[in-house]
Amino acid sequence: MKMEEIQPGIYERNGKIYTRNADPGKKVYGEGLLQVGDVEYRRWEASRSKAGAAVRKGMDLGLEQDDFVLYLGAASGTTVSHFSDILEEGFVLGVEYSDTVIRGLVELSERRDNIAPFLGDARKPGEYSEYVDEADMVFQDISQRDQAEMFLKNCEKFLREGGKGLLAVKARSISSSKDKKEIFGDVRGKVSEEFEIVDETELDPYEKEHLVLKIEG
Repeated sequence: MKMEEIQPGIYERNGKIYTRNADPGKKVYGEGLLQVGDVEYRRWEASRSKAGAAVRKGMDLGLEQDDFVLYLGAASGTTVSHFSDILEEGFVLGVEYSDTVIRGLVELSERRDNIAPFLGDARKPGEYSEYVDEADMVFQDISQRDQAEMFLKNCEKFLREGGKGLLAVKARSISSSKDKKEIFGDVRGKVSEEFEIVDETELDPYEKEHLVLKIEG
């Protein structure tokens, strides 16, 4: 069975999604590798990636293969690695706050020349502004109470007109007591005051009490 390209650089086969491996023979987080003809693909595990889960739930990420992506909350690079696969002519700047966690991202960037790690605080976009002119996409996956405010601050500063933003919302990082519908509603309200929300999806069954919002700049 052939691979079906369902979005730029994202492929589906037998109900699973894949990206073309930009570093053939190498795994990043234990994912499966699949050889089809002379091309090697990496399985994108939806349970390990909010963006992958959003794709599995039917969301079009809006990612183009020549985009500049500002990725906030890059961690050790699980999802960043798939973005790297997709961005054949693009680049991803991965911002991560933890000097321990970012080590994996640094190692990944040494093998992939379209990734740059940055140790910094997404609450302070001025820290990395010299490395970002305009971003075609701002992606954020940060489990903090003020995650919506961080996302908006970065989009207002960096997202180009017509660009896309993706915010992964973790309800329990905002409140441990409120109902998730109330939390998601509050975040929608904050985001929609500044940007148009063009799509959204909850991530069940891959992630509980998570929502991804997609905006346009």
